[in-house]
Amino acid sequence: MTNTGRAIRADQRKQAPDFAAKRRSATRGAFFAEFVDMFDIYLPTVILTPALMYFQPTQVSPGQAGIFTSLVFATTLIGRPVGAAIFGALADRIGRRKTTIASVSGFGIITLLIALVPGYATLGIASYWLLIALRFLDGICLGGGYTGALPLAMEYSPKHKRGLLGGVILAAFPLAYIAINLVGLVCFALFPLAGPDSPYAVWGWRVPFVLGALLAGVLVIYYVRSVSESEIWEQSEKKSFPLRKVFTGPSGKSFLQVFTMMTGFWLTQNLVTLYLPTTVLRTFLKLTSTQLTLTLLLAYACLVASYIGSGILGQRIGRRRFFMILGPLIATVGSALLALLVTGTELPLGVIVLLVCAFSVLVTAPWGVVLPYINERFHTDVRASGFGLGFSASVIIPSFYAFYLEGLGQFMPYALASIVLLFIGGVLGAVGAAAGPETKDVDFTTTTGEGA
Repeated sequence: MTNTGRAIRADQRKQAPDFAAKRRSATRGAFFAEFVDMFDIYLPTVILTPALMYFQPTQVSPGQAGIFTSLVFATTLIGRPVGAAIFGALADRIGRRKTTIASVSGFGIITLLIALVPGYATLGIASYWLLIALRFLDGICLGGGYTGALPLAMEYSPKHKRGLLGGVILAAFPLAYIAINLVGLVCFALFPLAGPDSPYAVWGWRVPFVLGALLAGVLVIYYVRSVSESEIWEQSEKKSFPLRKVFTGPSGKSFLQVFTMMTGFWLTQNLVTLYLPTTVLRTFLKLTSTQLTLTLLLAYACLVASYIGSGILGQRIGRRRFFMILGPLIATVGSALLALLVTGTELPLGVIVLLVCAFSVLVTAPWGVVLPYINERFHTDVRASGFGLGFSASVIIPSFYAFYLEGLGQFMPYALASIVLLFIGGVLGAVGAAAGPETKDVDFTTTTGEGA
C-alpha cells in the first residue's frame, strides 16, 4: 500500500463517524444528481414534444416537423459529450464538488430560461432557434452534471459496496422517467392541448420546466451545504491537462475499451428507451396513449429493482464476468423477446406488458453495473474525465440507430432490422468487456487505482 493510501485510511479510522456522514451525503447527492439530470433530459421527450407547434410556423410539412422535433433532441445529445469533456477536466483539476455545483447551476438556469422562451407569434422562427441554442447549452451542463457527482460518490464508497451503490444511483434514471411521466399526465389533464394557441401549448408545458429548474436549485444548495470534496481526489496528483492523459498511455487503452463496450450497450439501450415505445408499441402494436404510458410506467418500475439487483450481482460475480454473460443473453434471449413484440400484433395487452417488462429488465441490466466499472477503469487524476467521456461519447454512434434500421430495411423486413441491431449491440458489449480486466477489487487509494 502506498503512503497516500495509508494516510487516507488512518485518517478515516480516526474520524470514522465523520467519514461515514460524508459518504452518506455524497451518495445522496449522486442519486439526486442522476435523478435531476434524467428529469431534465426527459422534459423535451415527454413534455415539450406536444407543444413544439408553439415554436413553428403554422404551415409545415410532416418532414419539416420531423426535423424540428429531432433537432431539439440532437442538440442535447451533441452537447452532452462536450460537457463531459469540459466539466470532466474541471472535476479532475479543481474538484468533483465545485464542478458539480457549477454544472448543476448551469442547467438549472438554462432550464428556467427555456421555460421563458416566447413562441413563434412573438419572435417568429427565431423562437425555435433560441430553444435549440438553449437545449445545446443545457446538454453541455447536463453532460457535466454526473462527471463530478458520480465519481465523488464512488470515491467515498468502500470497494465491496461500490456495486450496490452504483445500482442504487443509476436506479434514479427509471425513477426520473416515472416522475416526469406522472407530471406530464397531470399537466395534460389540467391544461387542454388543441393547437398552438391552447393553454398547454402556450404555457402549460412551462410548469414542468420550472419544476426542473427548482430541483436543480435544491441540488445545488444540498452540495453547497452538505457534500464534502472527495478525500481521495484531494490526496491525488492534479494534472495540468487531464483530458490529454485520458487518450494516451494506459488511460487511453482503458478509454478505447470502455468506449467499445459502452457503444454496444448504448445501442441496446436505445432500442429500449427510444425504439420500443415509439415504433414497436405505438406503430406495430398500436397501443393507445393510455396503454402505452401504463406499460412503460410498469416496465420502468421494474427497472428500479433490477438496476439495484444487477449492481449487487456484478459485485458478487465480478463486473467483467457480468457483462460477458449479459451481452450474449441480450443478443439471444433479448432478440427472441423483441421478435415476439415486433411480430405480436394479436397478443393480448397483458402478455405485451409482461414481454416489455422482461425485455426492458434484461436489455438494460448492464446499467446497474456500468457506474462503478467505468470509474474503476481510470486513475484518480483522470477519473472524472474518463468516466464522463467513456459514458457519454459512446452514445453518439448508437444514436443514429434509426439510420441503421433504414439501411438494414433495404435487405430485410424493417420490423426484423431492430433484432439485428440488438444482436450486434449485445455482442459488441460483451467483446468490449472481454478486452478489459476485472475491476471490483480495484483500490482507489493505490497509486494505480485503475483496472488496467
